[in-house]
Amino acid sequence: MLSIIGDAMARPLMEALAAGAYDTSSLVSLNSTAALFSPAVKEATALALPNVFISEAIGSTETGFAGIAFVSADSDHRGGTTVTAGPDVIVIDEAGGVCGPGQTGKLARGGHIPLGYYKDPVKTAEMFTEVNGKRYAVPGDWARIEEDGALTLLGRGNTCVNSGGEKIYPEEVEGALKSHPDVFDSLVIGVPDDRLGQRVAALVQLRPGVTSDLAALQAHVRGQIAGYKVPRTVWFVDSVGRTVSGKADYGWARRYVAEHSPATQAQPERAP
Repeated sequence: MLSIIGDAMARPLMEALAAGAYDTSSLVSLNSTAALFSPAVKEATALALPNVFISEAIGSTETGFAGIAFVSADSDHRGGTTVTAGPDVIVIDEAGGVCGPGQTGKLARGGHIPLGYYKDPVKTAEMFTEVNGKRYAVPGDWARIEEDGALTLLGRGNTCVNSGGEKIYPEEVEGALKSHPDVFDSLVIGVPDDRLGQRVAALVQLRPGVTSDLAALQAHVRGQIAGYKVPRTVWFVDSVGRTVSGKADYGWARRYVAEHSPATQAQPERAP
């Protein structure tokens, strides 16, 4: 069995597997959790390991397990990780009620959850809430209840880009960028915009030996997601910053942006 943390581990593993004659016959199960497992990388993993049970789980330190999904080469993509929710998992709207099909809110889990943060009543009050008399942990992840009852994880609220009133989740844009054959890795953040408050910006790590073609990259992404979500400002970087566990380091991205000039800056495109 192999447990990985999203693209940061899956992409180099799958590319090493494709480049060498490795025997994977003893591998039975591969599971990804804790970070983006983008559609392009999921497909590459499923095609490289056709006889392996591949799954993707969501959760957090405060909630533990929250949902799981089976991954195949033809998995549907709904703008985020779509899973079958675990026991006691709900989505809470901004009024504190329970979301129904088609609605978006904050992911919450009840049942066996922590009592709180050690000697930190303020953070405890922010993290835990009651809904209909039951206690839930609410880590700040936004999610949508699908019409078929599945749950789609959209992203952490504090990384969401608010551009002219539109909520844009970095994971969806990062997945679209990484589906381009020249892109190895990417991070997406919001940067200040005088008119819209924020605009979408991307830090892109190209594959070795590839020359950047910004217009082609933006055209490719526009074919994957809505036009207003396409990065208007792009930095090409030697390597995308990540934590020691492979999770996206958005703090590094903001520092890099503050210290370097972008490759381009274009006018935002409004949603239809």
